[in-house]
Amino acid sequence: MKFILGKKLNMTQIWEGDKVVPVTPVAAGPCFVTQIKDEKNDGYFALQVGFDTKKEKNVKKPQRNHLAKSGHNNLKYVKELRLESPIEAEVGDVITTETFVKGDIVDVVGTSKGKGFQGIVKRHGFSGHKHTHGNKDQERHSGSVGPKGPAHVFKGTRMGGQMGDQQVTTTNLEVIEIDTANNIIYVKGAIPGAINSLVIIKGKGDLKFGVASVPVVEESQVAEAPVVVAETKTEEAPVAEEAKAEEAIVPVEVTEEKPVETKE
Repeated sequence: MKFILGKKLNMTQIWEGDKVVPVTPVAAGPCFVTQIKDEKNDGYFALQVGFDTKKEKNVKKPQRNHLAKSGHNNLKYVKELRLESPIEAEVGDVITTETFVKGDIVDVVGTSKGKGFQGIVKRHGFSGHKHTHGNKDQERHSGSVGPKGPAHVFKGTRMGGQMGDQQVTTTNLEVIEIDTANNIIYVKGAIPGAINSLVIIKGKGDLKFGVASVPVVEESQVAEAPVVVAETKTEEAPVAEEAKAEEAIVPVEVTEEKPVETKE
């Protein structure tokens, strides 16, 4: 069995000849092997893999030391996936989109969107009561939940309650296209979960290990930074005449003349 972890992206469409196919792109991998479990030590075969990163300060020290063996001690998601038989792998190996090919039939596991507390009409698809005379404020009620004889409600009775936020597996989906350069797998149709939620893609076949690739950025998407030319302003030297005029200005003391007194 082969698998890979990824993030769900916004749905889009791809043209195949004259037909348009709805697809869900998944930003898959690279995933790093963090632990290998075997039947001798653990009782079963499994691979523990990590995906995506977060700030190292947000990873607790025990987990940080455990993940350091793979060369990445700040992995955001860590999942363990069972294997039917032992596989040749080492801690630190990388799982990329190259393990899948166009046309593969896969199963996608994700967590459905949470809807909160919902009634029986939305949660279970009940039709409700008739919208006619005699039914007041009972259009969306569940009605009777059990017979009178046992005098209790049986387990599993469909009633209102928490809806969504559960693990959902969508099976038999086709891989339409794979963008190896940007680590994106295009899966036909819809898959469970919200945007940017974690999903697991599983399929039949051998698991391949490769080298992590950096997403390619097209030249048209790179915004060229405007070249700023620094303008240097030079102050002109003061005119010699103005300097001389300032020097020529000398403060002059004004003295008042006193009138002369004459004696007759």
